[in-house]
Amino acid sequence: MTPRQRYLAALQFEKPDRVPFTPGHGRESTLKAWHSQGLPPDVSDYVAYACEQLGIEREHATAEWVSPGVNFLMKPQFEEKVINHRPSRTPGVPGVLVVQDWKGNVCEISDEFNVTYLRNAIDFVTRTWLKCPVQSRADWPDMARRYDATDPPRLPDDFRKRAAKLHDRDYISMFVVNGPFWQLREWLGFEGLCMMLLDDPDFVREMIAFWQNFVSDMLTRIFEHYVPDTIIISEDMAYKEKPMIGPDMCRQFLFDCWRCWTDQAHAAGVAIMDVDSDGHTGQLIPVWIDAGFDANCPQEVAAGNDLPALRRHFGTHMAYRGGVDKRAMAKGGRAIRNEIARLKPVIDAGGYIPSCDHGIPSDVSWPNFIDHCRLLAQATGWL
Repeated sequence: MTPRQRYLAALQFEKPDRVPFTPGHGRESTLKAWHSQGLPPDVSDYVAYACEQLGIEREHATAEWVSPGVNFLMKPQFEEKVINHRPSRTPGVPGVLVVQDWKGNVCEISDEFNVTYLRNAIDFVTRTWLKCPVQSRADWPDMARRYDATDPPRLPDDFRKRAAKLHDRDYISMFVVNGPFWQLREWLGFEGLCMMLLDDPDFVREMIAFWQNFVSDMLTRIFEHYVPDTIIISEDMAYKEKPMIGPDMCRQFLFDCWRCWTDQAHAAGVAIMDVDSDGHTGQLIPVWIDAGFDANCPQEVAAGNDLPALRRHFGTHMAYRGGVDKRAMAKGGRAIRNEIARLKPVIDAGGYIPSCDHGIPSDVSWPNFIDHCRLLAQATGWL
């Protein structure tokens, strides 16, 4: 099977020859630790190196990899800048930077990092939010103007050529879109959004409708020439034991937006609509199923997610990615053997691609990562 066929078969409860091998991704601090623990300093593709060391055959696509290059981000972006620096007076304790990121948020981060770390998930950066760009209705017009779906540069100049090359791909092609909860949280902040849901629900609905239409208009432009295999909707909206807002409020405010996109995507030929949320998502999965989502990730075990129990409860109505406890990976030995054994029935049943249940932290040693790769390859048919 090609990588594309294998991925789609795995998440559509079919029978792939092997389940895709996706051990997970380390971040900057993780790689720094691994390079001191046995990963050669000149190796950046650590998964390929681990496979080479273990004799694991890698998936290989034959077609040229092409990015669709679509852009859902705000335009123009805010200036990234340091507003204030408070150096630490205690040796060994980092100081604090007050920064403005490209989304217009003002927040505090450790001066171990810089503002560029807020562009992407380069490392595990804790931040304290001080001010978000939309404080009231008065701020909304300036934010809304930054999202024009008809702006030509939102698709690359050579988009039709890219689409033509993507037509015959043998690898999975996808892109990521912020969901309504995620996007409003970026504009308002978490507390601001939650308070506004109660204090000014009409304004919340206005912003959700705006975001729904912007994304839908972008999808219309994109689908005219190119249809991805999967679209991931980023929607972090759960804590360790409960969602940030309950299922009833999700249905009241978010459901129509989700359903609009999943209907539009499925009608165009998108096979997998995947919703990504950290935290305990058990109460949200029934809403997501009704909203037309096909898969959910990353299924953090520390948040109380139990994939075997979810599979028993929801059957083939929802597929999953992730779900391997990073804490078991860190412990290694019997802990990770037991973890893979716990998930083996779900792997065998289909509708599941196992991987680390979030970014791999630096307490997962390189030898334990290699052991995790070996066990995962055995469970998924690669060894």
